[in-house]
Amino acid sequence: MSVSGGATAEQLADCLRRVAERGDRNAFAALFAHFAPRVKSYMLRLGASASQAEDLAQDTMLAVWRKAAQFDPARAGAATWVFVIARNLRIDALRRERPTEAIDPADEHEDATPAADAILESAQAERALGAALAGMPEDQAMLLRLSFFEDHAHADISARLGLPLGTVKSRLRRALARLRQVLEETR
Repeated sequence: MSVSGGATAEQLADCLRRVAERGDRNAFAALFAHFAPRVKSYMLRLGASASQAEDLAQDTMLAVWRKAAQFDPARAGAATWVFVIARNLRIDALRRERPTEAIDPADEHEDATPAADAILESAQAERALGAALAGMPEDQAMLLRLSFFEDHAHADISARLGLPLGTVKSRLRRALARLRQVLEETR
C-alpha cells in the first residue's frame, strides 16, 4: 500500500486500522513515509535540533505502531492523532532536559510586587510607544496593532485587509523600522 503526499484522511485512517488489526507492515511503511518527514519538520519548527527532531519523529512513529489499536477515527483524524503523540513526546523530552530546581522555602514569601522604578520605566515606555504609534501613518499603526497587540497572523491580516501576504509583510517591516526610528529619537 502506498500513501502519497496527498493522501486522504480516509486512506490514512485505513492504514492505521490495518496496522492495529493485522500488524500490516506495508500500511505502516506508508504511514511512516507520509508522517515521519512531517513530524520531523514540526519538531524543527518547535525548536528541536535536527538530531532531536529525527529522534522524536522516530519515537512518534514507534508509538504509532504500538498504539495503533487506540486510534479512534470517530474522535480524531489520523493526522491529528499522530501529531498529538508527537507533541506529547516533545513535551516529555523538554521535561527530561530541564533540571528540577531546588525549592527554597524562603522564596515562597518574597514580595512579587515590582519595584517602583520598574513600574515607572514601564509606564514611560508604554506612553512613548503610544505616542510613537499615534504619530505614525494610520495604515502602519493599524498593521502593528493587528500583528503585535491583537496577535493576528500575517495571513489573517492579509485576508482581513484584502492585501497580498507579501505586501502585508513588507509594510510591517517598514512600520517596525519607522517605529524603531521614532522611539530612538525620543530617547
